[in-house]
Amino acid sequence: MPSLEDDPFPSTPGKFKIDHRNHHPMNRHFHRCFSSTSTLFLWALFLIALTASYLSFQSFVDSGSRYLTASWGGIQWEKQLRNSALPHPPSSLSVLVTGAAGFVGTHVSLALKKRGDGVVGLDNFNSYYDPSLKKARKSLLSNHGIFVVEGDLNDVVLLQKLFDVVVFTHVMHLAAQAGVRYAMENPNSYVRSNIAGLVNLLEVCKSANPQPAVVWASSSSVYGLNEKVPFSESDRTDQPASLYAATKKAGEEITHTYNHIYGLSITGLRFFTVYGPWGRPDMAYFSFTRNILQGKPITVYRGKNRVDLARDFTYIDDIVKGCLGSLDTSGKSTGSGGKKKGAAPYRIFNLGNTSPVTVPTLVSILEKHLKVKAKKKVVEMPGNGDVPFTHANISSARSQLGYKPTTDLQTGLKKFVKWYLSYYGYNHGKPVN
Repeated sequence: MPSLEDDPFPSTPGKFKIDHRNHHPMNRHFHRCFSSTSTLFLWALFLIALTASYLSFQSFVDSGSRYLTASWGGIQWEKQLRNSALPHPPSSLSVLVTGAAGFVGTHVSLALKKRGDGVVGLDNFNSYYDPSLKKARKSLLSNHGIFVVEGDLNDVVLLQKLFDVVVFTHVMHLAAQAGVRYAMENPNSYVRSNIAGLVNLLEVCKSANPQPAVVWASSSSVYGLNEKVPFSESDRTDQPASLYAATKKAGEEITHTYNHIYGLSITGLRFFTVYGPWGRPDMAYFSFTRNILQGKPITVYRGKNRVDLARDFTYIDDIVKGCLGSLDTSGKSTGSGGKKKGAAPYRIFNLGNTSPVTVPTLVSILEKHLKVKAKKKVVEMPGNGDVPFTHANISSARSQLGYKPTTDLQTGLKKFVKWYLSYYGYNHGKPVN
């Protein structure tokens, strides 16, 4: 039985206890090599442990830094949230408006606040178009007592926090990646916002107790290549002409699933070419106005056989009436904590003007209000996802929501031009220095 003294591997790491009675040169060479290898191995372990400790510490620092620099959270933030969400009177709605610093979102938020509803906004202020316009809208909302949280629908922790702090009765989901042509440049942004973001929001809504009713913006683009006019909610929508349209159609299928499984009350609104003050710079009427005033040419697309494109232009105030009517008639969600207790309403409505106007006519109206002649470049419509015409059948919205558009294109564009000249500092059609 060998003694502990005979053991060549003592308790002290990195050292060998050499048997001096053994003088064989081969053994001495072996012991030296093994001793050196063991020492290197232990040093390697030490370096790995040191590196791991550093990375862990760095991760901790980064996490803490992100927390400290986050644009949301804290006692004061929660107080602002609750105050903004508080309805007057208490029987009114408490609404989370996503995309609140967007075109439609700003107008809907202001209308809700004006009638006494509690409103909390959410917007990620992305750079799809000039963020300064979104910041200006945010200031407008702030001046009316509406708190807008800067955050993304894909930040699930933020969404959950919003619902932890406030018991929302309704969600007005207007956040989306808009634009038909931009989808050819940045397709992933549409999937991230219009599909992943929507699912994240519905997940939080279905788990809330009580569940809110959800009204959300679909699009007239879902009608795609449909040639039957006017477009009715029962028409086929399985031939999208753009990725944007496809994501909105996917949204309709996804919301139906959450209604069916979890009992969420869902209302989808198919907007038809919304225009007006505080609008989106990527829309034709907006960019036409800018270029006409700057003396730049505008591109007017024409369809097959030299047919003028036509759109069912719908003024923002009319769209707002449809949104509020949808919220007021949404009915209640029937689930609780993610479990369905009964059937809940699922509805889809067209919100349009029912009076399509050709694009050349739109240009003529702008020329009249701007008192400037446009430099037109007429070209054939490219295959970029646009459709030749839109025309809404609004009979369902009229009967169930009391929706009745009242603003024609002449009147609406006059209001838009007045806002545009004021906002961008024009005086008698010329920029003010």
